[in-house]
Amino acid sequence: MIMRDGTNALGSQIAAQIQESIEVKQRTLDQQIAVLTRAAEILIAALRAGQRVLFCGNGGSAADSQHIAAELVGRFRRERAALPAIALTTDTSILTALANDYSYADVFSRQVEALGRPGDVLVGISTSGNSPNVLAAVRTAQAIGMATIGLTGEAGGELRENVDVCFCAPSTSTSHIQEAHITVAHALCELIERELFEVVSVHDNGHHNNGGGTNDSNGNAQRIPGS
Repeated sequence: MIMRDGTNALGSQIAAQIQESIEVKQRTLDQQIAVLTRAAEILIAALRAGQRVLFCGNGGSAADSQHIAAELVGRFRRERAALPAIALTTDTSILTALANDYSYADVFSRQVEALGRPGDVLVGISTSGNSPNVLAAVRTAQAIGMATIGLTGEAGGELRENVDVCFCAPSTSTSHIQEAHITVAHALCELIERELFEVVSVHDNGHHNNGGGTNDSNGNAQRIPGS
């Protein structure tokens, strides 16, 4: 029975949106694992070598940049040493100065020029794949000798053709593309922590941590990058 307030109709619409999101994630699972594996390998290798990861994007992609950087600097699932990650979307003084003195297209590339080093990684996020400031940042990163990873939508845009590895979320809906982006970002964070901070139980091997890592709250030794 449909209520006067339209509750059932609204519920059906909510269910349809969730189902669409599930289908995008299923297509990601079916089509994109090799791409995501390569992205994970690039990130893990860079962080293991002591390099940093920079993130940039606009709007919801700016929020995703900050979200992912926070997972790395803080923690995702386990207690471990902090990892060097920077969202280029947070310093309003820098962003407004660059937009005012140069152009909005330069707000990320100038920061990459200042902060990026050979061997670092830039993750550029753009649902369309055509954000001028993200593309400019990618070009600057490549000139420096950084690895580049793109997160975009089904069409890929120019970003697909200009990064080392590109995850193209299999959807044309901005909202579902963004949902896929944060899902795969969480998967990447999980892999990074597993690979860089292998947990070795001190109870199993009878040894304590001897400087190769840190101990978690359960007394387990955790390896740190480069150890």
